[in-house]
Amino acid sequence: MTGDAPAGTSRIARIARIRREIAADPENAAFTEAGWQPVFSADPAARILIIGQAPGQVAQASGVAFSDASGRTLREWFGVEEEVFRGPRIAVLPMDFYYPGRGRSGDKPPRRGFAARWHPPLLAEMRQVRLTVLVGRYAQQYYLAPTGTLTETVRRFADYLPERFPLVHPSPLNFRWQARNPWFATEAVPALRRVVARALAE
Repeated sequence: MTGDAPAGTSRIARIARIRREIAADPENAAFTEAGWQPVFSADPAARILIIGQAPGQVAQASGVAFSDASGRTLREWFGVEEEVFRGPRIAVLPMDFYYPGRGRSGDKPPRRGFAARWHPPLLAEMRQVRLTVLVGRYAQQYYLAPTGTLTETVRRFADYLPERFPLVHPSPLNFRWQARNPWFATEAVPALRRVVARALAE
């Protein structure tokens, strides 16, 4: 990259280099040997950053984060079209970029230390982020260190505005949680749509 290259172009090149470094890391050797690529999206133009837990099997197979029913629900909560949700202004950095496998009661948690190692260099290349949406307890524990339950943290979403917004996971399996917490649809989702629209407009 030449010295007079546009800053955005340089950042794109650095993000691509980081992706290669992640795939080449010995800790990810088993995934790379299986033909898996790290699942995340990052762009210097990003205004919104989604931090989730780890890609599921569908996302890992497609190489695209939230490329399943959860992603459709999350996009609806955002109130944006598919091309915006998948465009450069919305980035996705899970707490682990690889599907962790199945545990006794669902998918295994993200590996400890993964986000601490790989989030900072990627965040350094996304300087225009205005809103970080923290999906699920792993992301919230890491970035917010809340003292209450996930429900309590999401219920207090206004306390974290305007820069952060905690969310429950948009999995279809969470329909019972949403039924027990009707305020989420009437208060949290409309508020999320407002701050998403504001961040995208800046």
